[in-house]
Amino acid sequence: MKEDALPPPTHPEIAFAGRSNVGKSSLINALTGRKTLARVSITPGRTRQLNFFLLGERLMLVDLPGYGYAKASKSDIKAWTSLAGRYLKGRPNLRRVLLLVDARHGLKEADREMLTMLDEAAVSSQIVLTKSDKCEPEDLARLHRAVAQEGARHGAAHPEVAISSALTGLGIAELRAELAAFSAGE
Repeated sequence: MKEDALPPPTHPEIAFAGRSNVGKSSLINALTGRKTLARVSITPGRTRQLNFFLLGERLMLVDLPGYGYAKASKSDIKAWTSLAGRYLKGRPNLRRVLLLVDARHGLKEADREMLTMLDEAAVSSQIVLTKSDKCEPEDLARLHRAVAQEGARHGAAHPEVAISSALTGLGIAELRAELAAFSAGE
């Protein structure tokens, strides 16, 4: 997908960013209540373009290609990473980037680089810990505190770190309510 093929910026947009296989497509499906809206795969790097999903003519969700490991050529990875970076830095109607982080692994260097890039571009972001159902509660609580402390050092980051599980539904209603506020123009 080339930049000129992107849909016009007519609706507020929420982008989903994160490492490959962190659960971006699964979270989009859970938030919309549609199991097959965004294509889910166990193969890293399956999302290879920016996928736009218009919800009720009020809000656009954008599924970005994952960064980090992907089963694709280096030139393909470079092309889609470059397009995603230009999108994140220059989309006038982008209201927030949900930066998804696998709760089993915490923030990785690539996530920290993304947070810095979003700070530099003055793009609002919020960290969402995914796959929380795969963690012990005390480990999840410890990680949540550590990620929140690190996120607080980023000026464009929302102060609240969300916890979610597309499998169990944990945190989905709260995230859905936040997205509804964006669709209402808040």
